[in-house]
Amino acid sequence: MNEVYTEKEILGDALNSEKNATTLYNLGANECVHDNLRETMLDLLAKEHDIQVDVFNQMHTMGYYPTPAAEAKKVQEAKTKFECGFKAV
Repeated sequence: MNEVYTEKEILGDALNSEKNATTLYNLGANECVHDNLRETMLDLLAKEHDIQVDVFNQMHTMGYYPTPAAEAKKVQEAKTKFECGFKAV
């Protein structure tokens, strides 16, 4: 039985794989005791994030991952919400 996958399914699977890889590299970096290994893991994490962005951009360009424009008010509300936790005391 030969299954034929669509381009959208293949790219979606690639995107999910990249999301999972970044999660695992992040966990690995957090658990490293040795600085050299941690730096290597963080370098790999950054590369995986770059690949994830490339796959997402390809899907978005092809219309497989549409993202509606955000309202300026909602963007400001989100910024305010998340900035509160990072202000110096």
